[in-house]
Amino acid sequence: MLVQLNLLLQSLYTVLIVLFLGLVFFVHRHFIEANKDRIKTAFIALVYGLLFLILGGSIVTLLFIWGYDISDYLSDLIDNAAGGIEQSIPRIIGSLVTLFVALALYKIVKVSLFQLNRKESPHHRRRQTISKVSLSIFKYIIATISTLSILAIWGINVGPAIAGLGILGLVIGLGAQKFINDLISGFFIIFENHYNVGDWVDIGGFMGEVTDIGLKTTKVKNFRGEVKIFNNGSIDPVSNFSISNSLAIVDFGIAYKEDIEKAMTMLSEKLPAMQAHHEEMLEAPRVLGVTHLDSSSVNMRVVVLVRSMTQWGIERALRKRIKELLNEANIEIPFPQVVIHQPK
Repeated sequence: MLVQLNLLLQSLYTVLIVLFLGLVFFVHRHFIEANKDRIKTAFIALVYGLLFLILGGSIVTLLFIWGYDISDYLSDLIDNAAGGIEQSIPRIIGSLVTLFVALALYKIVKVSLFQLNRKESPHHRRRQTISKVSLSIFKYIIATISTLSILAIWGINVGPAIAGLGILGLVIGLGAQKFINDLISGFFIIFENHYNVGDWVDIGGFMGEVTDIGLKTTKVKNFRGEVKIFNNGSIDPVSNFSISNSLAIVDFGIAYKEDIEKAMTMLSEKLPAMQAHHEEMLEAPRVLGVTHLDSSSVNMRVVVLVRSMTQWGIERALRKRIKELLNEANIEIPFPQVVIHQPK
């Protein structure tokens, strides 16, 4: 019972240190890195020095928590400098080989995925998305295995650390259910192909291009350049405009006094010529007819099938051309007017 309690306390202290490091690097990333162009070089050097001390102190603290006595090792190394260095040479070589192998594997996987994504295909965006997430997962796996291997080479018993990782996972699972929900949702978003990097989506009323997909979050940038970050567990509903071709729709009105058949015939004859000047159009524009009888106008609709994400530009071009054609045919487009009668 006492051993289990100690193991639980060790895991709890480890979680607190990891969270502290996460907070430190979050502050560094969002406040220092984001403004490094406006910060003096001396201050940046001071920040990196402080980060190095915090990281080193955290590692030493973690080793102490898991029962590795650094002071004894340093004392033995100082007392037996020559012998200690001689004994450490194989460990140093083993550590360097482990790092070299880990970096080589990461580089091979990264280059392989990059070469794979250079080939254009109908599934290019999906391959790019899965490759990005897979590389991120592989990076953390290889880093964890390399760290444990190097610790084992230097004689540290990694058994308690592995057991601690299991308990740490249990603690995180119980205390961060929303985080786990985001990860599971991200997994299904990626592998069920809800959307990919480069797709144009609408999430909760925010419309833009997907710039990055992770297991926890999705980043979307709208046409203004604003980037919004969504937790994957909260993405519901989502509309993807890039899966299939789009339909450009233009509604307009003509006056009640005008000849509806004349207007429809004229537009049906002249609007198809636009297809030769707009390669985004996959078919000729079609006049559907009357859609609504408004208080001062007879509303009509023109539609055309276009390539994905081009419907807005085509709609603007259609409105312009319809206005020009109606003017040429002397067909009135009604607008609000106020008639004032003055008593004689």
